[in-house]
Parts: sequence; C-alpha cells; structure tokens
Amino acid sequence: MKSLSILGSTGSIGVSTLELVAAHPDRFRIEALTAGANLDLFARQIETFRPRVVSVLNEELALKLSGMLSGPGPKPEIMHGVLGLIAAATATDARMVVAAIVGAAGLVPTAAAIKSGKDVALANKETLVCAGSIIMDLVRDHGVALYPVDSEHSAVFQSIEGHRSEDIEKIILTASGGPFLETSSARMATVTIADALNHPNWTMGKKITIDSATMMNKGLEVIEARWLFDVPAAKIDVNIHPQSIIHSMVEYIDGCVIAQLGTPDMKAPIAYALSYPERVATGVTPLDLTLFSGLTFFKPDMEKFRCLKLAYDALECGPSMPAVMNAANEVVVAAFLEGRVGFTAIPRVIEETMAAHEAVALVTIEDVLLADRWGRRKAVDVIKKINGDV
Repeated sequence: MKSLSILGSTGSIGVSTLELVAAHPDRFRIEALTAGANLDLFARQIETFRPRVVSVLNEELALKLSGMLSGPGPKPEIMHGVLGLIAAATATDARMVVAAIVGAAGLVPTAAAIKSGKDVALANKETLVCAGSIIMDLVRDHGVALYPVDSEHSAVFQSIEGHRSEDIEKIILTASGGPFLETSSARMATVTIADALNHPNWTMGKKITIDSATMMNKGLEVIEARWLFDVPAAKIDVNIHPQSIIHSMVEYIDGCVIAQLGTPDMKAPIAYALSYPERVATGVTPLDLTLFSGLTFFKPDMEKFRCLKLAYDALECGPSMPAVMNAANEVVVAAFLEGRVGFTAIPRVIEETMAAHEAVALVTIEDVLLADRWGRRKAVDVIKKINGDV
C-alpha cells in the first residue's frame, strides 16, 4: 500500500486524487493533507481519510479547524503556514507527495519533499517554471522520481516510455485554445471574468482557468516540459487542438509520431502518476473516436495570445526571468479576478515587468524566492501605473 501526502487537497487535483484513493483503499492511504481556507470541505476530507498531519493557511484557521473536528478517533496534528506545508511534505510515513498547490507557493514544500526522499506527483507546474534547474538537480541528487500530473506532460511521459531520449525530434504540446479561440483581438478587450472562466473542455480552479484563457498555462507547460524531459525550447511546439482528445505528442527522428489520447478527465493522469508503472481503474469514460467527426490542429496566434510568446521569451532570457514572469502573472491574474484590471492588461503587466528585470543566475531556492518577490512588487507597480494610481 502506498501512503500519500497531498498538498492542496481541496483544489480540483486534490479532490480528484482523493476520489481515486477512495476507489482503491487497498492500494493507497493518506498520511497528510493541506488546504488553504476551504475548511468545510477540508474537515470532511480529514474525517473521511484520517490523515496524521494536516495544515491550513494560518493560525486562525488552524484553531477554527480544530473546533470543527468532532468525530470519533484521535485528531490529526494541525499545523499552518509554510512550516505546516513542509511538515506535510516530509511526513515520515508518506512514500509519495502529490504537489497540487497552485502557484509559486508550492515551490518550498515540493523541494522539501524531494530532499526528504519522497517521490513526487507534480501538478504544480510553477515549481519547475521558477526553479527548473535547481529542482531537477535535487531529484537526481536524492534519487527520487518526479511524475507529471498535467495531462500534457503525462501524455509526453507515456509517449516516450520505451524510447531513447536521443531519438526525440520534437515534443508537441496540445492546447484547447480556451474560451477565446474564436474571439477577435478587438473583442478581447471587453471580455468579462465570467467569459474567461467559461472553459469549453476542462473543469479547473479559477487561476488555472484564466491562465488557459490567456494561454499562459500553455507557456508555463512549455517551460515545465523543458526541464521534465531535458529538451531545449526549440524542440517544444504547441498545437491548438480544440477537441482536447490528443493530450500531447512526441515526434521522433525517423518521422514517427506517438500520441496519447483520452477523454478529458484529470483522474487518468493523476492515477498514472500514483500507480506507475501499473495502471488502475479510474472511472473515466473510455474514448470512442467514432463519436467525433474529426480532430483538428493548428498553430497558435502568438500576437493574440501574447502570454504564450512571453513564456518562450522568458525561457530564452535565462535563469531568473521565468520566476519573474510567473510572479507577475500570479499578481495580475488575481487583480483581474478581483475586477481591478481588464483581461488585456494581463499580458501587458507581465511584459512590462519582464522588460524591467535583468536576468540573474539562480543557485538556491532562496534566490528563486527573491526573484519571485521582485516580480510581485514590480507587477503591483505596473498595475498602479495602468490604473493611474501613481
């Protein structure tokens, strides 16, 4: 039986992971769980799965959670903040950590999990975006496995199984195109928060859904793929594939292309990461290609979806630029969701923040955190300028 710690158990990936654990009680058990502020759901998860360690955002929420856990049996150790995340990530009896926290906040606990010898099922792409070289060195130094959970990277992982890395010609990440695939550039300036959250194929958290609408999510995935599979950006392409049936492809030097297909449902890649090299039943509806009139593919419009190009630019610029880009994106997406900036301000804020940054080397996790903090401060200043507050 494999014991798991889940960082971010109340998010969409965390919820799906716990559904898989519940479906396979003979294979998985829960050692630790963490959440932010969704205490009602978190309390139900704790009472169902009985973890030994749990953590929430801050001390006030920890005290409130303690009063909510009134069921039979011993209470878990309740922690909070970064120290709580690290405790959950390094829980002694956990064999694997599911890193499902959204954003740069997942970096420190994920690095701690690796240093403590845990295998990681990685759904937090920002960890590799911000600190790819450092994290992959830690993975090698500590002899652990890093399994991708993103559907695109899981597809690549499955498509390279049994093949030599030197035979890879190109990785092709597919993208749905989000809710604005057919929207004109002029119309993009007037889209609402509700418009941007209306994803055609996937059910995700708000931040990731906005990233999909701007195609920043795909840009982050390009950077993640560069580190996961040790290929340069020049060998990573993006194809728009509105049906989201082919999750990604790998082209080899002999001209052959291997793809992974499936119904759009995150339980499938999560299950593969948890059970690798075996497979388990997921309840995902099997794919029936006879129900589709066709599968289409085309190149993304880099002018319309500027965030995707900015991600390629950040990767080319060097070590600290992706961390700054990601920080600016997190700040401006939060501002958009709060109604403080318009949709088209998202790439503008990121681009202006990047233009003000001189890329520097990253040697330690603290270096990454410094770059992240710089990017956040600068993005706030840019938003103030756009809104005429300075």
